[in-house]
Amino acid sequence: MITVKNLTKIYKTPVKGDNFISDLFARKYKETVALAKISFAVGENELVGFIGPNGAGKTTTLKILSGILYPTSGNANVLGFTPFAKKYEFLGQISFIMGQRNQLLWDLSAVDTFQLNKEIYNVSDNNFKKTVGELVDLLSCQDLLLKPVKTLSLGERMKMELIAGLIHQPKIIFFDEPTIGLDIFSQELIRDFIKRYQKHYRALIILTSHYMEDVKRLAKRLLVINKGKILYDGSQSDIIKKYSLEKYVTVTLEREVDQKILALIGRPISYHFPRVVYKIKKSNLPMAVKLITDNFQFSDLTIEEEPVEEIIKTLFRGG
Repeated sequence: MITVKNLTKIYKTPVKGDNFISDLFARKYKETVALAKISFAVGENELVGFIGPNGAGKTTTLKILSGILYPTSGNANVLGFTPFAKKYEFLGQISFIMGQRNQLLWDLSAVDTFQLNKEIYNVSDNNFKKTVGELVDLLSCQDLLLKPVKTLSLGERMKMELIAGLIHQPKIIFFDEPTIGLDIFSQELIRDFIKRYQKHYRALIILTSHYMEDVKRLAKRLLVINKGKILYDGSQSDIIKKYSLEKYVTVTLEREVDQKILALIGRPISYHFPRVVYKIKKSNLPMAVKLITDNFQFSDLTIEEEPVEEIIKTLFRGG
């Protein structure tokens, strides 16, 4: 449903010189590469976590795929359309929902925006009532529909934003930071909604978020981008197998241990009695476990994979 090949986006920024005449007739530009020949494909009913630090190229990619931006070079095909041609048939099948942008009419109720979007997307009365009813049930927000938007909390507004952006039942949804600024309860609610929405409507979803918990809970597949280049494209489980060289060993002690004995295993990354945590290379794990059993009195020992976010940080650092 989405195919990207050698997609490149270069921003040109004018550089101000000392001579006004030269700036006017021979202006110089600074080039910033936002995307550098990235390629990937996403199939039907996938939910992909698209992650990277600020300025990595995530939002630029989504804006090109939704037709907001024109690429410098390369090809993007979405549902058989060239996005930046902005054909009505294409725009009617996608939605771009940004946690930092509002589309709701501030002084009116959310229902007024729903009605406006109904007309924009030419949604029939029956489909409008059915879809809004289903979305309201998924979000448990019947009591918010008639309240002025300006009186809603951030979490409540995000619920209304979701409904407004999904009234036309898009086949592809681009979520850009949908939980940004929300409290932990609202974050969990939005995650749960996205998961249930995709299961119900079988939409293709690309999700960007700085909250790794969003991605870990929702996306089986990861696209990791940094400095305009794709660093990884694959499953969460495979990124651990491929790039993780260490494991986290957590020991629950029965009595306090001298620092010299703790150091036999290595330098703990945290120690607050009764819990001590080590980060140990996989090749050294058997020896470390033996040293722990020989020298510590403990009630529990757990061995866990390195968290996905730590592996991704290593990728960002060029490891």
